[in-house]
Amino acid sequence: MGPDAVAVLLGAKLATRSNDTEFPFRQDSDFWYLTGFAHPNAMAVLRTDGGPEFSLYVEPRDRELETWTGYRPGVEGAIEEYEADEAFSNEAFLSALAGMFDKAKRIYHQLGRDSAVDARITAALDAMRRHSRRGLVPAEAIHDPRSLVHEMRLLKEPAELDRMRRAAAITHCGHLAAAALAQPGRFEYELQAAIEFEFRSRGAAGPAYTSIVGGGRNATVLHYITNNRVLNDGELVLIDAGCEWEGYAADVTRTFPVGGRFTPERLAIYEIVLAAQHAALDRCKPGSTLPEIHDAAVRVITEGLVDLKLLDGPVDDAIANENFRRYYMHSTSHWLGLDVHDVGSYKRDGENRALEAGICLTVEPGIYIPADDEKAEAAFRGIGVRIEDDVAITPEGHENLTSAIPKAPSEIEALVGSC
Repeated sequence: MGPDAVAVLLGAKLATRSNDTEFPFRQDSDFWYLTGFAHPNAMAVLRTDGGPEFSLYVEPRDRELETWTGYRPGVEGAIEEYEADEAFSNEAFLSALAGMFDKAKRIYHQLGRDSAVDARITAALDAMRRHSRRGLVPAEAIHDPRSLVHEMRLLKEPAELDRMRRAAAITHCGHLAAAALAQPGRFEYELQAAIEFEFRSRGAAGPAYTSIVGGGRNATVLHYITNNRVLNDGELVLIDAGCEWEGYAADVTRTFPVGGRFTPERLAIYEIVLAAQHAALDRCKPGSTLPEIHDAAVRVITEGLVDLKLLDGPVDDAIANENFRRYYMHSTSHWLGLDVHDVGSYKRDGENRALEAGICLTVEPGIYIPADDEKAEAAFRGIGVRIEDDVAITPEGHENLTSAIPKAPSEIEALVGSC
């Protein structure tokens, strides 16, 4: 932030699911990153203007309420457990804002999240302007702290990578459990239950996002989450699921043949996607960009689809005209971290951002042929394949955090067929 700055940060609040039932609490990722404080209705102040560097405003201890909703660290715990320099009840936060910016030349605060906080900060600055004869000079602008925090979050530190490796290891167990149930007559939700049981039984908070288990034609729906269809022999089931470990997400997709054997057409599509992923992974190194990774996958996919006569050639024309988007309509990669679609700019100064050590991303090419696609031969209709791994860029190249999860066709068939 530089000297003479004050940052006002708001944690997450409880959210109502229905009537008087609330969603499970999950802390705002930026607040978690900066404070580690995992409880609702908290605020933090970070300062470089000579005041306490780290202040927390939290729910006070309350024996009666804690009987109903569980432990609160309170003011004392905010200092002892979270190493705040000072802490107060969150009820004092709005009034504290009045005199918080007297020495600040820059203020960092995300406007629009809480109108009462926005109004109190604006009122404090207006009061300083009215008392300029006393030497008070208000900050001229309120800056969005996300411009700083999200760049910090994009570059993972060693401890963060360790958490992501643990999330990957637990996710590995979940996908193996799902493979064991990829049999005719099983329901998609049974595979989902097996995956999420592994997540929770191994200490993860649960899924990092809503698990996708799409059998047959459902595999062609990118964000299918109904997960209630029965699986049929010979079709494919696409599973996109990852756990959250200490705030950090895994994001993995594997595609299994129900019953343990690929049909020729399904194997042909699968092998194209796998080759595309290998080509994309080869580009995961410092200096590369996400469009370069995507382009590598697109070329392999387009070549394969032209060979199968699902697309008209020549290949270069099909790429230039983006005809491949008929069957591959999403990007190959996104950032990964505290959020499954993590933060950080994808461009710098108008140019595609070059990868550097510490960045984590997914690599997830796919092919999706709708069941009603009239261009495709009948044997290819309703086939959906995606293969996704989590990658950390290293100084030398990359580390595939999820490489242990089987994906070679022979490994997949052996895994499902032995269950």
